[in-house]
Amino acid sequence: MSKAFRKKLRDIGGFLSFLSFLALMFSAAHFITQLLLQRTGWTPAAWLVQVFASMLGIILAVGTLYIVLRIFRRSRLAQQMQLIAPLLDAFRRIARGDFDVQVEPQYRGREMELFGELATGVNSMAQKLKEVEAMRQEFISDVSHEIQSPLTSIRGFAQALRNEQITRQEHEHYLQVIESESTRLSKLSDNLLALTTLDAATMQIAPMPFRLDKQIRHLVLACEPQWASKAIDIELEMDEVTISADEDLLSQVWVNLLNNAIKFTPPGGQIRVGLKAQDKQVHFCIQDSGIGIAEADLPRLFERFFKADRARNQAAGGSGLGLAIVKKIVELHQGAIDVVSQCNMGTTFTVILPIVGN
Repeated sequence: MSKAFRKKLRDIGGFLSFLSFLALMFSAAHFITQLLLQRTGWTPAAWLVQVFASMLGIILAVGTLYIVLRIFRRSRLAQQMQLIAPLLDAFRRIARGDFDVQVEPQYRGREMELFGELATGVNSMAQKLKEVEAMRQEFISDVSHEIQSPLTSIRGFAQALRNEQITRQEHEHYLQVIESESTRLSKLSDNLLALTTLDAATMQIAPMPFRLDKQIRHLVLACEPQWASKAIDIELEMDEVTISADEDLLSQVWVNLLNNAIKFTPPGGQIRVGLKAQDKQVHFCIQDSGIGIAEADLPRLFERFFKADRARNQAAGGSGLGLAIVKKIVELHQGAIDVVSQCNMGTTFTVILPIVGN
């Protein structure tokens, strides 16, 4: 039996039920009319009796329908409110900051289509908000930790400076530590501000054509004091590449990757920088002979505040934000970044960008 045929049967059944209802109402009206005439002893004309019975039948039908509909609507409203109640309670809990919400979509029939979808949507929203809240708390915890460490050093060495018995050499050392930790705090603040700006939904890049190979050569030369002091051999192999991108933002990418390579490459080591244009894309590669990164840490390397080796990064003054900034800038340019590394075998970062910016 087809769906259309079943629908026609239901329509016919509904029409016949309505006719049966009208017949019942008019029969009741005729019975009541005859009863009233018998009680009163009034004998009007037949047509008048028929008119009175018909009017009474209409009144009974309309009145009965009105009462039934009111009862049905109240029952329906109560049923719907019962269905909505768990959703309203979930929204109230979410508004109070309680995201541990789970609405069970225990509905049937047509209600399942609406309230079931609403329940699923509320559960999904609560789960997302719970994840965001967990990330927010972790972020605050990480920021507090990163700020507390240099503040503790500054406070401790500032107190040590009050000791009049310290030597001139110790005095200079303490001042140097305070200055270094203050610089670290300032850099952390700058990185947090940079991430906030890059995360903004309204963040827009300003692509302009420029020579990418010239930019990277200039930045390598600007870092010469760092790599020259460690006697690191820098090897450049770069094609002439003109790219349309945000020059200022991309400079942060190359500076971060260069500084990391220099920082974690031992004295006398090597760093190779490559740049090639291929299939409307530019491939930047920086390879060092440094201490490398454990394989287990690679998947989390671009997470904010993640440090592959906290003791190592603490000594180097890292905050765990540099690579997060790098990844965000690369993604804003519709590019991709990858890393390959092994402990004590060096690290290779590869950045792929479209030559023509969006």
